[in-house]
Amino acid sequence: MVMVRKASRNVGKYTLTYKSQSNKRTLRPARTIMTRSQCITSASFFHRLPSEVFDMILDKLSVLEISVFSMVSKEITRYVVDYISTLAWKNKTIIQSLHHSTCLEQRSTIGHYRNLGLLFKRCTLLLPTKERLKFIFSKFSQIPCFMLEQCLAPDCIGFSSYGVFVQAVIAGWDELECHRVFNFLCDLTNLLQRIEAVITAKPGVRWYQELQLRLFCRQVLLDPWPNQPESQFWLTQLLKPWPMVSQAHLLFILYGPLLPEGTLGWQDLVERGLPHSALWDLARAIILLFGKLEVKGWTTDSMLAILEELTVIPQPWHMENVARLLVLCGSSLCYNVLASKAVNGRLLEISRLIVYIILVCEKDGYHMTWAVKLVQQICKVFSTAPEKFCFLRQLENTFSAITREFFEFSVAGNHLEDRETFQTLCILLDSSARFHTKFLYMFLK
Repeated sequence: MVMVRKASRNVGKYTLTYKSQSNKRTLRPARTIMTRSQCITSASFFHRLPSEVFDMILDKLSVLEISVFSMVSKEITRYVVDYISTLAWKNKTIIQSLHHSTCLEQRSTIGHYRNLGLLFKRCTLLLPTKERLKFIFSKFSQIPCFMLEQCLAPDCIGFSSYGVFVQAVIAGWDELECHRVFNFLCDLTNLLQRIEAVITAKPGVRWYQELQLRLFCRQVLLDPWPNQPESQFWLTQLLKPWPMVSQAHLLFILYGPLLPEGTLGWQDLVERGLPHSALWDLARAIILLFGKLEVKGWTTDSMLAILEELTVIPQPWHMENVARLLVLCGSSLCYNVLASKAVNGRLLEISRLIVYIILVCEKDGYHMTWAVKLVQQICKVFSTAPEKFCFLRQLENTFSAITREFFEFSVAGNHLEDRETFQTLCILLDSSARFHTKFLYMFLK
């Protein structure tokens, strides 16, 4: 405080005043208690530790514990990023021996890569998507088991481990970010060029590349997702760049039946009827694609065209396989396929397909009522009574024609194939009796 003269009429009088407000604040005692946010922004306890000691602390933590610890503050995140960027950490933590392991060891390894995915997801939260992806996948780009056509071991779990890692990293990301992930992985692995090389070749010629492509796409991009929308997104991204014929070809590579030796059964679908287990994956993929068509910008007609192309690769399939695939795909798709053919006047083709659908229902234990209701729905496609009668007459004539075909083939010799054909003939006769019984009962009712 200082003595200042007060400007007033009483010139001889003086008073005490403060010179400024800022001097008033300096008189207060210094604050010694800080809030939590102030503590975080200031130099932390770990800042005063030598980096070697901090590394020793991180060495004692599990991968999952480090991932949680990395979210404490920006400073800790930087420490963790530097720590996991070292070659020593990579050699110690990123498992590269992915062969000849027991089931228990495989589960442990896959769980470890899921935790690694969480670690990289959490310690890169503050980075832009492009930089995140570059940092994350640069740590795994040199592992042969994660790359296409680099590992020959039949029992390798590299793609499965990579798949759960990718899933853990991008779980919860929005669709735009997932598009960036897809494009990044395509650039990293030359995926689109590899797909083009396979789908433009004759089916089965590049069998090793077909199998590698199937394993990578299924185990890394498609199968790890438990929910339908995510699987649908990745399958759509894989198919979209190609014309319909190539989409059908790629769909077969990804989900077609595998032979015991591990190659795709291209020719088996042409030559003989396969069990429903061989076609279930393919049916599941088609059902996945038919869900929410408007979201993907596809139409029912485009999907039916893909299915039409699929059933003639490499040549027209055995009719029983076409029928079994439609039955596995469900009522809606089955009706759409048959109704499309009915509108275009392909009565003979519809009739043969329906007869085989009835045969499949009998063989695989489906209720014959379902087949009867399907025929009733197809009848409604025809607008006049003569058209409906023509359709039913063609269906009955086809029943007779197919029965004769089976009979003639079965009596041609005594080979194993002929005995199987005779058994199919018996099943066809039984299925015909069941179908017509149900059909007449529903008509009379």
